[in-house]
Amino acid sequence: MPQPGTGVRRGHGPLCGRTGSVTTYSLSRFPESLAIVQLGPGAEIPEWAESSSIFSVTATATETSIVCAARSVPVKARSHKPYTAFAVEPEEGSADFDLSSGVTGVLVALLAPLAEADVSVFALSTFGTDWILVPKNDADKAEEAWRRSGHAVAPAVPV
Repeated sequence: MPQPGTGVRRGHGPLCGRTGSVTTYSLSRFPESLAIVQLGPGAEIPEWAESSSIFSVTATATETSIVCAARSVPVKARSHKPYTAFAVEPEEGSADFDLSSGVTGVLVALLAPLAEADVSVFALSTFGTDWILVPKNDADKAEEAWRRSGHAVAPAVPV
């Protein structure tokens, strides 16, 4: 089984109905349960919002969303949980996805197999990579869909 960090590979197979050369990716699966929490616009980050493999705050004029560890999210908080996180591994020898190099199609290559498998997603990006969160009950189904499409999935290596 490919190890995390093996990065982008070229392969052959379908991508959104097309055939020919497609790019495949390596993903790392993180073990902890995550929550996606909605707060009001301009909300402060609550003390209970614990960091995890990924901790993200996204604020707009109409809401603040937090991705955090699910274990301490209050029952009354407006949230969706539990979720499992998968991180796209950058190409071997690269620390991150260099958007200035014209990298395109990463999410479509990874989300199309999940749509075909009827797996819902919450996607977000950091400076270094893309993250795909799926309902915990669908995590194995997501892995199977990616493997059928030529992508590699391995347990995350602790940092």
